[in-house]
Amino acid sequence: MSRRVVITGLGAVTPLGTGVEKFWEGIKANKVGISTIDHFDTDRTGVRLSGLVRDFDETAYYETKGCFDKKEARRMDKFTKYALVAVHEAMTDAGTDFSDIDPYRAGVLVGCGIGGIDLTLSEYSKYLEKGPGKISVFYVPMMIANMAAGTIAMKTGFRGANFSLASACASGTHAIGEAFRKVKDGYLDVCVAGGTESSTSEFTYGGFNNMKALTRSDDPERASVPFDKERNGFVLGEGSGMLILEEYEHAKARGAKIYCEIAGYGATDDGYHMTSPMPTGEAAGMGMTLALEEAGVKPADVDYINAHGTSTPLGDMVEFNAVKAVFGENKNVSMSSTKSTIGHLLGAAGAVEAIYSILAMQNSLVPPTVNLIEPEEATEGFDLVPLKAKEKQVNVALSNSFGFGGTNGTLIFKKV
Repeated sequence: MSRRVVITGLGAVTPLGTGVEKFWEGIKANKVGISTIDHFDTDRTGVRLSGLVRDFDETAYYETKGCFDKKEARRMDKFTKYALVAVHEAMTDAGTDFSDIDPYRAGVLVGCGIGGIDLTLSEYSKYLEKGPGKISVFYVPMMIANMAAGTIAMKTGFRGANFSLASACASGTHAIGEAFRKVKDGYLDVCVAGGTESSTSEFTYGGFNNMKALTRSDDPERASVPFDKERNGFVLGEGSGMLILEEYEHAKARGAKIYCEIAGYGATDDGYHMTSPMPTGEAAGMGMTLALEEAGVKPADVDYINAHGTSTPLGDMVEFNAVKAVFGENKNVSMSSTKSTIGHLLGAAGAVEAIYSILAMQNSLVPPTVNLIEPEEATEGFDLVPLKAKEKQVNVALSNSFGFGGTNGTLIFKKV
């Protein structure tokens, strides 16, 4: 069985704002959502900047059906709260709670790369000071990465496939891709899919910084600079992106607003190194090729690519070369990295970037690589959408995500 799969709802919590409208307005205005870390002393790590969610007021959701009350909030890690708020927006956007369908035909797949590592740190401090008897009884169910997916199911009543995908920075993309397959192959009619992450303690920054992954820039406008000659590491961020995937005929029958069709998904692995990408970009290119083939789309048909583009010296050019190998001399395609705007949201990155790609189609506006001033010479002649958003009709969009361990994911979206 092979069925068409469409997107009927979007929700997001990002460093540009809580809610899809807020962060898209930020994109249109070429804003940067990166800011100075102020919740711990940064002198020990030397990492000054982050893509932090600044406008999230959890108390505003205490009376919101489908989110959480004050008591529940005390028993949830932030990555789960972000996910619930993003799902609430996506379900509202979809215009239904799907309570009229078989609950075993509705599922939840959520990517999360790290889970409650900040909570682990605080509970471990209690353990060291007062012993194991002082560890919270809610520690384990709050910390485990699949709790966002599980809690979403409890709130929506969805009883179909429910699990978390942990594939580092490709987690959100893989969750959407696997949800796509579940609906396409007839196992589900509806699936909530996306990613969520919030790991912003000094401990987390210290770990990434010690492996030389993070920028030490103190200028928000020049910190996350994908494809720029001055790039020197990524900016760690937090947030969540959630999408409602629905079988096309089901969506059509209920008169749903349809954003686009998700038409292809490719997943490969470099099999090369713990953190560094395969220098040739071969496996990343194969992931793109597999997604294009499943979608029935030629490279020349793609109008926009949302690059993984983390602003690391090696990763950006490996991805660029892989794109060039797949797309050849396609002068029509534009490619940008929205991590220039919000930083790297880890397990949530691919989901939020999928939403950017969908909105680019919806609004005929390509997001910018907002801080790109001096592109690498090898990229000359390729449209990396520097500095500001660009009006352009987008009929086919591709979104890439790559993660530690060599894992690669690519999604293809098409106008319906």
